[in-house]
Amino acid sequence: MPELPEVETLCRQLKTRVVGHRIEAMTIYDCKLGGIHDVGRCRVRNVCRRGKTIMVALDDGRSIAIHLRMTGRLCWHDQNGKQTHTRWRMTMDHGHVDLVDPRRFATVSVETTRRNRDRNDLITGFDDEAFLARQATRRVSVKTLLMDPKAIAGIGNIYACEILHRAGVSPLRQAAAVSARAWKKIFRSAMIILKKAIEKRGTSVSDWRDLYGCPGENQHELKVYGREGKACCMCGGVVKRIKQGGRSTFYCEQCQK
Repeated sequence: MPELPEVETLCRQLKTRVVGHRIEAMTIYDCKLGGIHDVGRCRVRNVCRRGKTIMVALDDGRSIAIHLRMTGRLCWHDQNGKQTHTRWRMTMDHGHVDLVDPRRFATVSVETTRRNRDRNDLITGFDDEAFLARQATRRVSVKTLLMDPKAIAGIGNIYACEILHRAGVSPLRQAAAVSARAWKKIFRSAMIILKKAIEKRGTSVSDWRDLYGCPGENQHELKVYGREGKACCMCGGVVKRIKQGGRSTFYCEQCQK
């Protein structure tokens, strides 16, 4: 599933392509996406990210909200032609954006633009004191809390593993048992890792591609994810893989306490 860096990458690429341009039409190829309101002839005012959702702001006060879910991809095309598994198309006056989604979990909706007042995004605005007061006392694992979009926006399995490894915190620890000092180290680690991943246009460990069909480069920066049985780059210990909530967690029990 695309996480914060991948979605941020798409938002930045889309912004350079569609802001200021007029939408000529929207075409739905999958009835599962039925019910999307018409936005033909609207002009794109902005593109931004809300957690893992791409928000295309229009000049009539509405926004197109696109959530890619498991296998969704956005693809820019200058010419006609349609890829397999294309479910939706936004035709501009100079090309079009396609939603390609083999598993059909992605969603597209048109909604009234609202200001995002949530301060739970480590890139666009984060209230660490509110997090420590309202979220850090919960009796769930620290990794589970990192991946809760109501607590922290946009972090999925790959980056949660990388963040906790850099911070030296075990994914098995209960969130309520993590000190405020350790949480602030987690926040700092998260910002470093997420910003680096955005610079590298995301992590391609499976089918992630950017707006132009190119893989990201951050997979070459991963220190723990997918490295089961290999030496920890921090301490030389052995990276282990366990299951948490049905997902694989990679960590080093020697340096993550």
